[in-house]
Amino acid sequence: MLDFITINEHSSIRVDEGKIIYSDPYNINCAPHDADIILITHSHFDHYSPDDIRKVMKSDTIIVCPDTVNEPKELGLTVKQVSAGEQFDVLGIRFEAVPAYNIGKPFHPKSNGWLGYIIDSPDHGRIYIAGDTDITPDNKQVKCDIALIPAGGTFTTDASQAAELANTIRPKYAIPIHYGTVVGSPADGEKFRKAVDSGIEVVIKI
Repeated sequence: MLDFITINEHSSIRVDEGKIIYSDPYNINCAPHDADIILITHSHFDHYSPDDIRKVMKSDTIIVCPDTVNEPKELGLTVKQVSAGEQFDVLGIRFEAVPAYNIGKPFHPKSNGWLGYIIDSPDHGRIYIAGDTDITPDNKQVKCDIALIPAGGTFTTDASQAAELANTIRPKYAIPIHYGTVVGSPADGEKFRKAVDSGIEVVIKI
């Protein structure tokens, strides 16, 4: 199910859209050097990991990151900095940047300008990678076919809150991420599944 999407662990995502797209590569256990595009949601160590980026990048890989995040420039690759609400193309693929932030927690303030992303795929529809976020007025407006939502709690939505967001935006498929290693427990995926409405198909990839 959704075999073109792979979750390495945590929020480390690989999407095969003809072009290979990684989001927040982390704890990569091999060195495929196959990334055409790398999306960075923000600068925390488990989302921006230079050592892991070096395992997946090629000489012509393009990195996309928030315009408030300058660290990827150290890698010597082409870096495209974007801001919330921006729609843009990279290598013929359409993207949209979505704000990702906490409400009532200090870890990801809205003022930091950190992001989630929507990949607008002609084959698979709109794929929403939420980033580190709570339920917000911004992401409640997202329209997507596939949603990857953090479910580990502490720094982001927990399993029940992630399910609430899925039930609000109503994708065809919902995939829980950001649990089981750095934060949360392996059981969070099933907690998420049980709380998601029956009309939305939950796909567990971790």
